[in-house]
Amino acid sequence: MSAEEPLFRVVRGVPTAEELAALVGAIIVRSRPATAPAPATPSLWARSGRPASPGGWRSAGLPR
Repeated sequence: MSAEEPLFRVVRGVPTAEELAALVGAIIVRSRPATAPAPATPSLWARSGRPASPGGWRSAGLPR
């Protein structure tokens, strides 16, 4: 594709400037990368089984 060649062209009909602007706007919005969903926080039930401290899993296996 050369720099002179258009990215898209109207094949049928005669769109108005407003219609072309709406089309370009829709194409730009659809071409943006989707935002990553927010990471889900674990439930309290799942968190209750995990050790609270960073070295907790090691000390959990030691005799008390």
